[in-house]
Amino acid sequence: MQNLMLFKMEAEKGRWILVLLGLFINLCLGSIYSWSVFVSPLTEFFTKELGQVVTANDVLMPFSVFLVFFAIAMPLTGKYIDILGPKKTTIIGGVLTGLGWLLASTVGSVQMLYIVYGVIGGLGVGIAYGVPVAVSARWFPDKRGLAVGLTVLGFGFSAFLTANLAGFLIDLYGVMNTFRIFGVAFILLIVLLALPLSFPPADWRPKGWNPDVSTKKIACECDRSFMVRTKTFYGLWFCYFIGCLAGLMAISIAKPVGTEVVGIAPGLTIMLVGFFAIFNGGGRPVFGGLTDRFNTKNIAMLSFALIGGASCAMWLVPCVPVYILAFAVLWGCLGGWLAIAPTATAGFFGTCDYPRCYGMVFLAYGAGAIAGPQLAGFIKTTTGTYLGVFPFVMIFAIIGFLVAFGLLNPVTRQT
Repeated sequence: MQNLMLFKMEAEKGRWILVLLGLFINLCLGSIYSWSVFVSPLTEFFTKELGQVVTANDVLMPFSVFLVFFAIAMPLTGKYIDILGPKKTTIIGGVLTGLGWLLASTVGSVQMLYIVYGVIGGLGVGIAYGVPVAVSARWFPDKRGLAVGLTVLGFGFSAFLTANLAGFLIDLYGVMNTFRIFGVAFILLIVLLALPLSFPPADWRPKGWNPDVSTKKIACECDRSFMVRTKTFYGLWFCYFIGCLAGLMAISIAKPVGTEVVGIAPGLTIMLVGFFAIFNGGGRPVFGGLTDRFNTKNIAMLSFALIGGASCAMWLVPCVPVYILAFAVLWGCLGGWLAIAPTATAGFFGTCDYPRCYGMVFLAYGAGAIAGPQLAGFIKTTTGTYLGVFPFVMIFAIIGFLVAFGLLNPVTRQT
């Protein structure tokens, strides 16, 4: 089994191609983060061409619906990754994702976007997203954090690429034709990229990798029913929730905070949002690699110290340099948690039931996606400024630090 070959190479080398395939799949799936580019063109399309009364908030709703169904699909479809295999599961998710974009080009009302784009597209991404993560987690027991971080790197960087491409295509062909182009491209690309995906044999391990006793103790093989009865699961879920709440809140208010609170010109703020996206993507392999070298508890505590410090600085000294530094940290820590959480799930609970286990943990992302922007909006409405968001985030970070310290502990092996 040690002579296993991948892509006509030894498996230890060929497995990196699987990481690259997963990264490109996530570049397609992460196009949801470019939705803000579609808001104004869609608003204009519905009001001027169809004569309907819609607001920008109405056109933002498909984004929220998409994220909710994305998060719901993860735990519901996790077991099918093992039943159908990674290739078939990714193809199903990829086709649904592309279909959501394609059908969006045919709608006659903004409400239909909630269904065809939000529900169908969100389910597609939820089905496909966990597969490359599971593939990397199983092929890289020795470098799991780095491999998973690189795999999900594509999701974080996607908006940096797809937003610019979408803007170009909208100017050239119109918003509905852009939906069609994206839909066809995603179906073709994801199906082709999914064809080589596979899991390693159950008894395979990289040459030269001999986990010591402490590693074996941490990598406890648990199924989902056992996992949800452990304190570690609830600690991880809550920490993931706080990391996502802080990061998604920062994503949702980055532009208005820059213009309204610290007085940056709108054009420069848009450029800075692209700059922050680099940290969102880069935080994934960085924190994933750190999680490999140090235990999950310490890296989780580090992330909350960074989140708390950035929020405190933004609250007390709301100026341009602090804004740039604070939001780079907040976006980077969100990316970090999208590597820490899947790596920690495999590290604490093993990989025998990994898709279903991480699907349950991933619900924290969905909860954070709803709570973060909604909390920011509520604070802005009640106080008249986004500045009041940051002390709340700081308090959440302190709570997360304490939860990580108390609950992110190795799990006793299932008997």
